[in-house]
Amino acid sequence: MHPDVVRTEPGECPKCGMALEPREVSAEPENNPELADMTRRFWVGLILTVPLVVIAMGDYIPGVSIEAMIPRAVGVWIEWLLATPVVLWCGWPFFVRAWRSLHGWNLNMFTLIGLGVAVSYIYSCVATLFPQIFPASFRDATGNVAVYFEAGAVIVTLVLVGQVMELRARSQTNAAIKALLGLAPKTARRIAADGTEDDVPLEQVRIGDRLRVRPGEKVPVDGAVVDGQSSVDESMITGEPMPVEKHAGEPVTGATINGTGSLVIEARRVGRDTLLAQIVQMVSQASRSRAPIQNLVDVVAAYFVPTVIVSAIVTFIVWAIIGPEPAMAYAIINAVAVLIIACPCALGLATPMSIMVASGKGASTGVLFKNAEAIQTLRRVDTLVVDKTGTLTEGRPRLQDVVATADFDDNEVLRLAATLERGSEHPLATAIVQGAEERGIQPGQYTDFESVTGQGVKGRIDERAVALGNPALMDTLGVQAAALTQRAEALRAEGKTAMFLAVDGQPAGLVAVADPIKPSTPEAIRALHEEGIRVVMLTGDSQTTARAVARSLDIDEVIAGVLPDQKAESIKTLQAEGRFVAMAGDGINDAPALAQAQVGIAMGTGTDVAMESAGVTLVKGDLRGIVRALKLSRATMRNIKQNLFFAFAYNAIGVPVAAGVLYPFIGLLLSPAIAAAAMSLSSVSVVGNALRLRRTAV
Repeated sequence: MHPDVVRTEPGECPKCGMALEPREVSAEPENNPELADMTRRFWVGLILTVPLVVIAMGDYIPGVSIEAMIPRAVGVWIEWLLATPVVLWCGWPFFVRAWRSLHGWNLNMFTLIGLGVAVSYIYSCVATLFPQIFPASFRDATGNVAVYFEAGAVIVTLVLVGQVMELRARSQTNAAIKALLGLAPKTARRIAADGTEDDVPLEQVRIGDRLRVRPGEKVPVDGAVVDGQSSVDESMITGEPMPVEKHAGEPVTGATINGTGSLVIEARRVGRDTLLAQIVQMVSQASRSRAPIQNLVDVVAAYFVPTVIVSAIVTFIVWAIIGPEPAMAYAIINAVAVLIIACPCALGLATPMSIMVASGKGASTGVLFKNAEAIQTLRRVDTLVVDKTGTLTEGRPRLQDVVATADFDDNEVLRLAATLERGSEHPLATAIVQGAEERGIQPGQYTDFESVTGQGVKGRIDERAVALGNPALMDTLGVQAAALTQRAEALRAEGKTAMFLAVDGQPAGLVAVADPIKPSTPEAIRALHEEGIRVVMLTGDSQTTARAVARSLDIDEVIAGVLPDQKAESIKTLQAEGRFVAMAGDGINDAPALAQAQVGIAMGTGTDVAMESAGVTLVKGDLRGIVRALKLSRATMRNIKQNLFFAFAYNAIGVPVAAGVLYPFIGLLLSPAIAAAAMSLSSVSVVGNALRLRRTAV
C-alpha cells in the first residue's frame, strides 16, 4: 500500500504490515507463499480453537455442563495446552509485525492485534499459573480468576481467516492485467529468407522478421502488414467491438485476433516495446501509485492507532473503577475488545484496492491511467480542450484543391508546393507530396530550405525563391496576396486548410488540404456534452477553417491561430476563468499544454512525448475513450468514498460498543472474539466493494 517501500522478495510492508504486492504481474498462476502460510496456520488454529471454545463456553449451552465432565482445574490446563500453539505459532506473524510497528513507530493494525492477543493470553497464563496473587476484584462469585485463552485463540483464528480471504480477494484485483498478459501468443510463425516457415517461441522474434498470421490466429507482435488483407479484432486492447480492415502498409498490434484472411507482417516492436507490454507496465505503475485522497487517510491513520490505545486504557480504568464484579476481569476483556475491533485494516485497504481494480478495468477498455492522481482528478474536469489534427480528425490530411494565379498553372503550383514540402515532416506536407504523386507530378529539388514555426516553409527551387504557408508568412515576406484571400476564405469555410504559395515575392496560388474528421468524433462530442463537459477546440488553423469544423461537430468554443508555444498559455487562460481543464492531444507540440492542464490526455496514436506528458492515454486515439475514462474516474471515487465510509463508520460504531457504553442501558458487551470477526469482515467487505468496479459500465 506504500509505493515507496520496495523489496527484492515477498514480505510485509514495514509501515502498514500488509503483504507487499509484486511490482510485475505474471500471466502464469501465482505462487503466493504468504497465502499458503496463512492458510496452513488458519487450519491448525481452527482445529485447536473449536474444542477450546467448546470447553470454555460449553456451560453457556443449554443442557450442557462441561464442568461436570471436566473439572475446572483440569479444564483450565487443557485450554492452556490448546491455546498456546494457536497464539504462539498460528499468531506468530502478527506478533512479528506488531513488534516491527512498535520498533519503527509505524503503528498499524497489527500493533492493536498484537497488543490485544498478548494481553488476553499473558493475563490468562498468569491466572492459570499463579491464581493466588490476584485480589478479589479479579475473582468471580465462586472465587475463581477467569481466564480468556479462548478469546486470544479465536482472535488469532478469525484474523487469519480474514487475512486468507483478503489475500485471495487482492489477487483478483490484478485479474485485468493477467487477462491482458494472457492475450499474447506463445509462438510466432516466422518466414525464413528461403521462404520456409517455422513456429518459434515469441522470445526469438526480432525486429524485421517476417511473420505469417493465419486466419483466427493472434498477431504475435506489433508490426506492419507487408502482404495480404484481413479484418482484425482489436477489441481486447481498444474496447471497440468492430473489426478493423488491414491492408499492406497498415499497422497491426500484438495480441489482436486475425479474421478470415492470411497476413504476412514485418515485426516492428517486440518484447517490452510492444503496445501490450507498455499497457501492462502503465497499469502496474498506476495500481502502485497513491491517490491524493490517500494523504488524508494517512494523516488520520497516524493519529488513529495511538487514539485507540488511549481509548483502550481509558476503557480499562473506567471498568476497573466502576464496573461490576469482577471489575478487573471486565476491564481487561473490554480493553482487549476495543483494541481488536478498532484495527484500521479496512482503512488501509480502502483506497489502494479501488485504484488497483480501476487501473485494470481502464486498461481492458482502452484507457490507461498513468497514476492514481489522474484517476482521482479526472472526475472534476468541466472543460475539455482538444487539438484538431489527429484528435478530432484522422491526422492524415489529403490534398483537396489547387488554385493558380494567371501567371501559373495548377500543375506548376502543385509541383513547387510538393517540392518544397519534401523537406517538412508536417502531416500537411505529406498530404501535398502524396497528392502530387497521385496526380502524376514528381517533386523536384530544393535548396536553402527553412521551416518557420507556426507559419510555413520557404526555400529555393530552380533558382527561384519559393514560400508556402499561411497569411502570417506572406506578411512576413511582404507578399501581397489579397487577390487570393477571398478564395482562401471560401476554402476554409468548407473546413479546408488553405496555404498560400509565393514565387519570387509574388503570389502564385493556393493549395488546400483537408483532414477528415474521425467517424467516432461526433458521437464522442455528444457523449461529452451529456456528461456536462464543455468542449473547446485549440488549433493552429485559421478561424474560418476551425469554425467550419466546430460547426459540424457542435463544439462549444474555438481558439484558432494558436502557435505551438501558445497552447499552454491558452490552457492557463481557461484555468484563470475558474475552469478545471483536461487537454487532449497527440503531437510533440501538445506536450507543454498537456502538462499545463489539470489532466493531460494523450492519443495512443500520437507521439511518445505526448504520452509521457499526459496522465491518461487513450490506446485507440478515440475521444469516446475520454467518456469511458470520465465515467470510470467518477465510479472509482464513489467506490473509494464508500470504502472510507465503511471503515470510519465501522470504527465509530464498534469502538464505543466494545468499550461498553451500551452496558448500562441494555447490558450489551462485545466479546473480543466477536470484535475480531467484525474486524476481519470489515476488511473483506472493503475489498469486495472495490472488486465491484470490475462490473462498472463504461
